[in-house]
Amino acid sequence: MGFYERWVLPRIMELTTNTPPIRPLRKRVVEGLAGDVLEIGFGSGTNLPYLPKEVERVLAVDPSGEAQKLARERIERATAKVESVGLDGQALSLRDASVDFALSTLTLCTIPDAQRALLELRRVLKPGGALHFFEHGIAPDASVARWQRRLTPIQKALVGGCHLDRDIPALLLSAGFVLDRVESFYVEKTPRVLGYAYLGVARPVTS
Repeated sequence: MGFYERWVLPRIMELTTNTPPIRPLRKRVVEGLAGDVLEIGFGSGTNLPYLPKEVERVLAVDPSGEAQKLARERIERATAKVESVGLDGQALSLRDASVDFALSTLTLCTIPDAQRALLELRRVLKPGGALHFFEHGIAPDASVARWQRRLTPIQKALVGGCHLDRDIPALLLSAGFVLDRVESFYVEKTPRVLGYAYLGVARPVTS
């Protein structure tokens, strides 16, 4: 990991993923969480201020040590206990069926193998558990999607591997989740190529 990825990018992400239009969406995506919550892409803890009081523990997964340092003040103020449990959402060190809920916000765009990460989330969720997600991805408008595909190689190079063109609902379905609910929309005051969002709840398919 180079200087830019280690020291600069976490601070850029802290600013760009915590803008006024995004904060209400963070508040919405955590509604209904309780008990032990596994959060992949924990970053600098930007979801912590919005967590319901019913959340007892956040099991944080994030590859960036610098982001964890930026999270210290939020962790100290949080009502839930925060425990770091790994660096890679694609290979979780947790037991099967060991967490009540999972949370992913603006993370599935960046994980190299998003489907593998989703399969891991499915594995560790308890029966009746759910994944709450707020992600950006491919837009339905052909002209926007065309630019998303063109710009993704540049975005990946500048923003730690972030893809603009991932189909989030399709990834969830292919990993064995069913969509309880999903909303899709352009985030206000955000360039359309960057700001098509999916927000909802998905549950593992039960046999």
